[in-house]
Amino acid sequence: MKLKKLIVTSVLMCMLPASVLAKDIKIGVSMAYFDDNFLTILRQSMQNKMKADGNVSGQFEDAKGDIAQQIQQIENFVSQGVDAIILNPVDTQGVKPMIKLAENAKIPLVFVNRRPEVTLPAGMAYVGSDSKLAGKLQMEELAKLMNGKGNVMILMGELSSEATRDRTRGVEEVAAKYPGIKIIDKQTAKFFRKEAVDVTTDWILSGQQIDAIASNNDEMAIGAILALKQAKKSGVLVAGVDGTPDALEFIKKGDLALSVFQDAKGQGEGAVQTAIQLVKGEKVESSVLIPYQLITKANYQEFADKNRK
Repeated sequence: MKLKKLIVTSVLMCMLPASVLAKDIKIGVSMAYFDDNFLTILRQSMQNKMKADGNVSGQFEDAKGDIAQQIQQIENFVSQGVDAIILNPVDTQGVKPMIKLAENAKIPLVFVNRRPEVTLPAGMAYVGSDSKLAGKLQMEELAKLMNGKGNVMILMGELSSEATRDRTRGVEEVAAKYPGIKIIDKQTAKFFRKEAVDVTTDWILSGQQIDAIASNNDEMAIGAILALKQAKKSGVLVAGVDGTPDALEFIKKGDLALSVFQDAKGQGEGAVQTAIQLVKGEKVESSVLIPYQLITKANYQEFADKNRK
């Protein structure tokens, strides 16, 4: 009788949905910005991954570039008792208070896209890419297109971001290998298109010779292109980073010389998967790196096809 009861129970258990059999996992996600093309794709990929997994739900918050607001969001996640936190930090050097909050509450913390500039304790991880490599790939291709000579301007992202510092450093290191290439100026446009239009316009009005513009992301690269078109200035090579759908269109038209593909979908899915593994007590790497890829006019269609999937 007991055996029959056990068999019936087992059959009923097999008929239950996975969400009932598995523990429901709630993840709090704080993003530096919602109104950023790349971060929007990243956020959507996390939402899609959670939906696909069935028993995982997410609460997404926009820090709007305010570190104090982001700390408050982490405090709220902790008080709500979320199972894990995913953090896209506003300031990669100002993450210690948030690490402490998660650590004290014993809540797994996963950084995504923007690498924290501290050593992470156990139960925490970074999922993203090597920002310095993006700058190197970008400048190596620009140097080829420039035939090893000319003046370069650098459009930098937010100065509080690790990606800004490392991508800029990568560009500078490669440029230093070419005696004929000079970096004339570098200015922040905070990763935004409109600000990049303003910075580039100022460069054009200064009368300096500009042969190439190396941008820390695609949005600023597009802003530079718009400013150059407005000033009817041609012959300037513009390069970005991210491989956003907008950037691919500009490559297709021949306005953007190149971009460096940063896999938002891979980073988003990887961050959610890493958070789930940490919640389950599984061992994960402290740094999960998603590789960059160079995008040019010759291969942009491959990345356009990826975006449609």
